[in-house]
Amino acid sequence: MLIVAALLLFLTGVAHSYLGERYILIRLFKRDNLPELFGGTEFTTGTLRFVWHILTIVWWGIAVLVLQAAGQALQPKFVLEVFSSVSFVSGLFSFFFTRGRHLSWVIFFAVAILLWIAAPGA
Repeated sequence: MLIVAALLLFLTGVAHSYLGERYILIRLFKRDNLPELFGGTEFTTGTLRFVWHILTIVWWGIAVLVLQAAGQALQPKFVLEVFSSVSFVSGLFSFFFTRGRHLSWVIFFAVAILLWIAAPGA
């Protein structure tokens, strides 16, 4: 059951990102009335895009934990490493899609580093 649940979470993430880009985000970004933050709509579209896709990354992180739980008991070290990885990828998305202007990447990277450092002692 856990393997099926993990697979469903993974596939949901794929569908969410792909279908969201194709049928929601691209159509939304064609509108001419998006808020112009920081001098244009680029920041707005980048923020919406990275926030949309972070949800997929979180679902995939949960899928990894569920898959691990299917084979053996979850160890705190592994859980912290997965959350660290999710935070790191979230930071990359924030930095890339907004060219560093949405400062959430700073927090995501800080969380990723703190969790990674804490993981061996957990």
